[in-house]
Amino acid sequence: MTQVLDSSEQKIYQGQFGEFTITQGDRTGVIVYRASLIIAALSFATATWLVLTQIDNPITLNTVTLLYAIFCLALGVSLYTIHIYMTSLHRALQIFWGIGVLTSIVLAIQSKQPLTLYIYEHPFTILGIGFLFAALTGIYFKEAFCFNRFETKILTPIVPLLLVGHLFNLIPPDIEQVLLAIWAILFVVFAGRKILQEIPQDIGDKSVFEYLKNQRTAKV
Repeated sequence: MTQVLDSSEQKIYQGQFGEFTITQGDRTGVIVYRASLIIAALSFATATWLVLTQIDNPITLNTVTLLYAIFCLALGVSLYTIHIYMTSLHRALQIFWGIGVLTSIVLAIQSKQPLTLYIYEHPFTILGIGFLFAALTGIYFKEAFCFNRFETKILTPIVPLLLVGHLFNLIPPDIEQVLLAIWAILFVVFAGRKILQEIPQDIGDKSVFEYLKNQRTAKV
């Protein structure tokens, strides 16, 4: 994507299907996307640290459940503001998030245990909440594909490996803890590195979005 300047010194970008400009609204959307990723990463990492080091503390499980709720909300904002060319894929990730959150709410209401403990002790619940983490994996995959980030290349397979491994009891608890710690650390690394990335890169080629929109309109 190249750029030129017009007479008013406003940046004009040359996209695949024409020229476009980046508005303040576009930039705000990227800032919200990145901020929500940071919140999701920090809440996930904090919950992981509590589980791995403070599990005997009576308030740990309730705190982890609260952090999980914050993680869910932040991830939802990220999925709303992320720029993905394929609308169908974008909507699919949002639907996955919705299924995972709805499942979590149902489990939290019906279970007498803290939500996170119930999920851990009942692996079949991954069949529902797993959709939430499938949506997160979609973000990792998109970032790995678009920006070639090493941490997302590792996160993309780790998440399904850990979830499927726990679902079918394929991974020893010690290995699960190691994978969980790697996940948490790399998630924070990923979110932190996003802060330093130039904003236009996350917006992408707006001419492609406009072209795809026109294609959908023409079909209708």
